[in-house]
Amino acid sequence: MSAEPGNVREVVDVLIKRGQTIAVAESLTGGLLAATLVEVPGVSRTFRGGLVVYATDLKAKLAGVDADLLAANGPVDPEVAAQLARGAAVTCGADWGVGTTGVAGPDPQDGVSVGTVFVGVAGPEGHREVRGLRFDGDRATIRAQAVSAALALLAEGLDKG
Repeated sequence: MSAEPGNVREVVDVLIKRGQTIAVAESLTGGLLAATLVEVPGVSRTFRGGLVVYATDLKAKLAGVDADLLAANGPVDPEVAAQLARGAAVTCGADWGVGTTGVAGPDPQDGVSVGTVFVGVAGPEGHREVRGLRFDGDRATIRAQAVSAALALLAEGLDKG
């Protein structure tokens, strides 16, 4: 299964057929991932909700990301993406969680270059996967590419599980 924007429906259909639910915790995508999912008619049967945790302290407070990890590594980190995904699933009571973090620009953040993105997926039976990516383009392009990458990683997880 691929997760190109046109195939978001396919991802949602698989979740519905399995009777599984999904939640998201978003930083750089700022709700765009949730908005992309809810464009699919019938998604309410699988989508539990999401957290937009743009501020670093909210990643810990609302999504359960380890505060020491955030202090040591900053918010743009592969383990932060993994913990955002798990936190989304736990907080929202979902089978699957997806997390996004990165720098959309226009300026670097804490020494991390624009276009650096990490997406994470957490699922049943301890499924955990993180992907680090590098995108070019403006803010809108980077955010859109991050959403596509997050959905692709979710689709891969669904294929495995």
